[in-house]
Amino acid sequence: MWLRNCWYVIGWEHEIPDGGFLARTVLGEALLAYRTATGRYVVLEDRCCHRHAPLSKGRREGDCIRCGYHGLKFDAAGACVEVPGRATPPAAARVRTYPAICRNRWVFVWMGEAGHADPAMLPDNFSCGAAGWHYKPGYMHYDTPYLLICDNLLDFSHLSWVHEKTLGGSTAIALARPTLAPVDAPGQRGVKVSRQVPGVPPPPYYAKIRAMPPVIDRWFVYDFLLPGTLLMHSGGRPTGDAPDDMRNAVQLHSCQTLTPETANSTHYFFMQAYRADAQHPAVTEGIYQSLIQAFDEDRDMISAQYRAIQSAPGAPMLPLYMDAALVQFRRLLEREHALEAGLRPAAA
Repeated sequence: MWLRNCWYVIGWEHEIPDGGFLARTVLGEALLAYRTATGRYVVLEDRCCHRHAPLSKGRREGDCIRCGYHGLKFDAAGACVEVPGRATPPAAARVRTYPAICRNRWVFVWMGEAGHADPAMLPDNFSCGAAGWHYKPGYMHYDTPYLLICDNLLDFSHLSWVHEKTLGGSTAIALARPTLAPVDAPGQRGVKVSRQVPGVPPPPYYAKIRAMPPVIDRWFVYDFLLPGTLLMHSGGRPTGDAPDDMRNAVQLHSCQTLTPETANSTHYFFMQAYRADAQHPAVTEGIYQSLIQAFDEDRDMISAQYRAIQSAPGAPMLPLYMDAALVQFRRLLEREHALEAGLRPAAA
């Protein structure tokens, strides 16, 4: 179940090279993204209208793309401007274009009706581009449906078990009941999840950022937005410090987003930034490596879960209290999908 009238990340800004392009599949559609000489982002259907050869098998010529099969040339508006051996291209010779925009190093594509593309619906991934926040960008590919990864991000109780020796560090995370609320950010639809975890040991990777006492208070507060973006403030402070006292705290902000590739595969873009006056390369790399280790743990678990699901299609799952956020999110997704399809949504 995919929403189309919304923004999906097609890539990090650095993945689209100057003078080149990025080929990536989104919602089952092959796309080609590039940046014009003036810096405007362009996303085209990666399929020549002639014999359906991928345009990504061709080449850039200025702001145009030349098909590598029979030489048709397309401009940034998707119109064919040259057919070798013909004076004028036929009017029907064109490829689909998609609205695209870059915000804070994430390049977004609008997969629905172009006239509905609304920049107000872009998620506020501020720490990807804000001064004082430092990180290394990450990408991971999953061979699983994107909603299983959404479920994982909506239930942080798994940190205590899947990430016991990496991001977790304490069973207290699983025991701390989160509070849930609707997201109130303008233009956004989602679930706000807040989890306070007092009096626990710091996780091992905090040592890469700063020395911490044996016992700290941790927090995880995030918006999980449609179609699948997590924006999270998290961190830890010495137990006994006031909630607004950040002098001795680890302050983190994470931006993670899921873009379905196909029904059974997903692009996962992520980062975790730490707040500091200056970047410390060893710290930045250490946090990134900790994320890679932990997210490999997630992928191993979710991939095994998906194989189990495939082995017994339709077998029921037992709902438990820790599923509250993911249940709310899936209901919201179903409602928005019905509205997009012009149907009467089910009662909440």
